[in-house]
Amino acid sequence: MGKRGGFPGGMGGFGGMNINNLMKEAKKMQADLEKSQAEITAKDFEATAGGGAVKAVVSGAKFLKELIINKDVVDPDDVEMLQDLIITCVNEALRKVDDEQAAQMGKFNIPGLM
Repeated sequence: MGKRGGFPGGMGGFGGMNINNLMKEAKKMQADLEKSQAEITAKDFEATAGGGAVKAVVSGAKFLKELIINKDVVDPDDVEMLQDLIITCVNEALRKVDDEQAAQMGKFNIPGLM
């Protein structure tokens, strides 16, 4: 009489992989992911705009920590230019955080996630 029911391959179709090993790998991956995220959060990312006229420093948690504006770029008659430099600079620093997060996530091969 043939074997009925169950899964082909014995262990639920995981290609013979032991479910305990699968769980260990998942826990290790989760720990590695948390460690990577903590490392990014602890780092600072900086960017400049206007040839260094404006400098922004953001944390890996995306908080603006420092904004330095060269006094030579402050022109009361051209506030819009200063505003644009600040926006450009802060957005560039935040993009660097996003790029670092994407690079770290790229290390993990999680089907369906990326």
